[in-house]
Amino acid sequence: MLSIILAAGKGTRMKSQLPKPLHKVGGRTLLEHALASTSGIAVGPQVVVVGPGMERVAELAKTALQDTAQPGPAVYVQHDQRGTADAVLAAREALATQPESDVIVLFCDTPLLRPETLSRMREALVRGANIAVLAFEAEDPAGYGRILRDATGGVRAIREHRDATPEEQEIRLCNGGVMAFSCPDLLGLLDRITDDNAKREFYLTDAIEIALGDGLRVEAVTCPEEEVMGINDRTQLAEAEAVFQARARVAAMQNGATLIAPGTVWFSFDTRIGQDVTIEPNVFFGPGVEIADGATVRANCHFEHAKVGPGAIVGPFARLRPGAVLSAGVHIGNFVEVKNLEMGEGAKANHLAYLGDGSVGAGANIGAGTIFCNYDGVNKHRTVVEEGAFVGSNSSLVAPVKVGAGAYIGSGSVITRDIAPGDLAIERSEQKTIPGWAARKKNAPKA
Repeated sequence: MLSIILAAGKGTRMKSQLPKPLHKVGGRTLLEHALASTSGIAVGPQVVVVGPGMERVAELAKTALQDTAQPGPAVYVQHDQRGTADAVLAAREALATQPESDVIVLFCDTPLLRPETLSRMREALVRGANIAVLAFEAEDPAGYGRILRDATGGVRAIREHRDATPEEQEIRLCNGGVMAFSCPDLLGLLDRITDDNAKREFYLTDAIEIALGDGLRVEAVTCPEEEVMGINDRTQLAEAEAVFQARARVAAMQNGATLIAPGTVWFSFDTRIGQDVTIEPNVFFGPGVEIADGATVRANCHFEHAKVGPGAIVGPFARLRPGAVLSAGVHIGNFVEVKNLEMGEGAKANHLAYLGDGSVGAGANIGAGTIFCNYDGVNKHRTVVEEGAFVGSNSSLVAPVKVGAGAYIGSGSVITRDIAPGDLAIERSEQKTIPGWAARKKNAPKA
């Protein structure tokens, strides 16, 4: 099956310098959502049709498809932008080089489409349909093209709202925009579509009338309305995000996680949550996060590109940045930030610390107020705290530095040199006490 994703729209209603296909839902661009939905069902090439000047969209498509087997270009340009059929024909080369392939066409701005729905469209082709049209029951069908069926349930036409009779306008089965083809000569069929309409554009839906005239069968495949929710402005982008989040929350709970306040937890497209995980309110999961079985995420935490091991406890008010890896049983407490650092099994940093670029060994304890000073203004360096070491509160470890296994650091120290295993390091100025100073200060004459 050849997948053609139409991404040539200018998206002017987004009011953005960013092309619409690059806006995100669940941490993934709209274009990447479309590619993911078709990659789940199609054994064959995926191509993207972009408009002139959409180099950023084209580059994303090429990057996303660089590891797939493409017999030709991954991106085609629709130069004149004269309708949806014209957009499909911009990929004429792909259609010509895959003459025996089924073809599915979808828009890049419908990120809620499920691969299972597209699979049902392909199953319709296997059953003998030449064209499968995705349809939905609209709560308010005004403005949508209506799906008209014959006595056998096959599609006999798609009628645009403005062209529909009053009786046809009562129909709630509407066109969802996605179409799949299994035609003897699809290119020939598409070339017969004309621009004989008010907008002088070439509409892909006109392929249905031509196909029926050729004696081909057209079938409708239905899905929930939310799946074909299109995104034309920021309001619709937010609505799609809300649907995505609701799905992700339900999936996490059905897979065995406890969400104390589901509506306050935000997921990304690739968030992985294990069984018996407890997630408290106001937690944000950016892309690339894995939470293993039995972990607890306390309130008001932020994660991105981080891994949390079995039984670990994180938060409240903790931040795990890219490269943070917590092993089993690790405790990360309030206002602790971890970045590009691995913590061994059972290690703890329970309060007010920054741990960046390095490693903390199993069973080590990092005291409150500890800072790994990893940046010298030009380069970043690593701090290594080995297993069982104890770092006293309010210490600064100036990288590169290594704290040996079982070593101790006295509170308030600035450590600039390596500490051998089992040693104690203290770096402080000697405390000086002046007897009676406070009373003399209070009783001194005012200036």
